Amino acid sequence: MSVKLEKSWLNVLKEEFEQEYMLQLKQFLLEQKKAGEVIYPKSDDIFNAFKLTPFDNVKVVILGQDPYHRPNQAHGLSFSVQKGNKHPPSLKNIFKELTEDIVGFETPIDGDLTQWAQQGVLLINATLTVNAGLAGSHQQQGWEIFTDKVIATLSEKREDLIFILWGKFAQAKEELIDSAKHHIIKSHHPSPFSAYGGFFGSKPFSKTNEILKSLGKEEINWSL
Repeated sequence: MSVKLEKSWLNVLKEEFEQEYMLQLKQFLLEQKKAGEVIYPKSDDIFNAFKLTPFDNVKVVILGQDPYHRPNQAHGLSFSVQKGNKHPPSLKNIFKELTEDIVGFETPIDGDLTQWAQQGVLLINATLTVNAGLAGSHQQQGWEIFTDKVIATLSEKREDLIFILWGKFAQAKEELIDSAKHHIIKSHHPSPFSAYGGFFGSKPFSKTNEILKSLGKEEINWSL
């Protein structure tokens, strides 16, 4: 695993890469490759969220759980899928909510959310890699320690960020966030199993822009 972290992120997280858990994680990934496993996303894309959204540019955080595990899908951004792919079920529901929440939003052909990342939406999964065809296969190998540190560092060193927490997994991370300094938007997960239980109609995107507007910050253009 080659670490190509954007400079501003490296400034606040460089010590993490010297920790024992990270060394063990690197060893785990090497062993998976030696065993012939295909790992997604490709190595150059593992830290894509950090590359596209520098530390000082973060305005919004959307936390996912695991990268997509099918070919040509994952590219280092939570919920996002590479161009030319069908929208996975959760992303399909995200777009469905957007059409109801944001006036003029039209469901895009592609599900690549790079434009959100470039506007300050940090799209990170708790686990940053996965074996092809094996959902959750890299959980509990160290990635969660790293991404928890990312959330805690944002909470500590930044102010007035908006954390969008969908589902129980993401909401468990709330304990890492100083709610006196930041804004938290919660609802059910956009997964087909839970979207009708409270994700649809939750209006996270317009709520985010209302908060940004109240802070005098530029709103997110959610259209793709």
